[in-house]
Amino acid sequence: MHSSSKLYVCYRETGNLGRFKASLRENVLGSPKELMKLSVPSLVYAVQNNMAFLALSNLDAAVYQVTYQLKIPCTALCTVLMLNRTLSRLQWISVFMLCGGVVLVQWRPAQATGVVVEQNPLLGFGAIAVAVLCSGFAGVYFEKVLKSSDTSLWVRNIQMYLSGIVVTLVGVYLSDGAEIKEKGFFYGYTYYVWLVIFLASVGGLYTSVVVKYTDNIMKGFSAAAAIVLSTIASVMLFGLQITLTFALGTLLVCVSIYLYGLPRQDTTSIQQGEPASKERVSGV
Repeated sequence: MHSSSKLYVCYRETGNLGRFKASLRENVLGSPKELMKLSVPSLVYAVQNNMAFLALSNLDAAVYQVTYQLKIPCTALCTVLMLNRTLSRLQWISVFMLCGGVVLVQWRPAQATGVVVEQNPLLGFGAIAVAVLCSGFAGVYFEKVLKSSDTSLWVRNIQMYLSGIVVTLVGVYLSDGAEIKEKGFFYGYTYYVWLVIFLASVGGLYTSVVVKYTDNIMKGFSAAAAIVLSTIASVMLFGLQITLTFALGTLLVCVSIYLYGLPRQDTTSIQQGEPASKERVSGV
């Protein structure tokens, strides 16, 4: 569904079927190097998802919830290192404030159960570290590829998701191959499932636009705002009770978004008597 929606948008962008086919032939079938380049984030995202599942299986939900939010400052660090950008002290503060706000918004008190699950905390923390690093690297890598050429945003998405489909299909058949052969690939796909897939594909399109015209850090801020809005919607639709931690987390998210968006001082010029390295360090 993700790829089909991007194919449709690419078709609308090219204007007619002939130019659409020519664009696919030139940028997808005729560019194996570009496909290989975009297969990197697909593979890394696949590793991230599996590591996140492994971490959740070996850590308490609360510990997983807190540690997994380290992907936000990790993304900021990857942005600085891979894209040679600088962040002001206030922006770094807002990034960590966002991290804490998301933790509080999603916080749910642990409930005692009679089920005893054997966990390996060391394996869990190792998996969460890999997942956090993969999240930051893959997002910033895709942003770098996206902004380093004039290739269409939608073509880049198609290139990445084609390799993602291959990786995902291999994983699906390795884990559930026997059941798929018995019941079919689309067994259990109700109208609600298709609706969720459609909404996820639209969300993927908008995420790409955010990365293209802002950056991955701003994508993290928008994701946090989406969490807050979805929780508020749950309050109105399902009667979810607002807790003190949610209210405090929402406040932190809103303040962090405001602080990150404040105008920065001009860092394009270097004041006389101050070396460039000093300015860069002080900005970070």
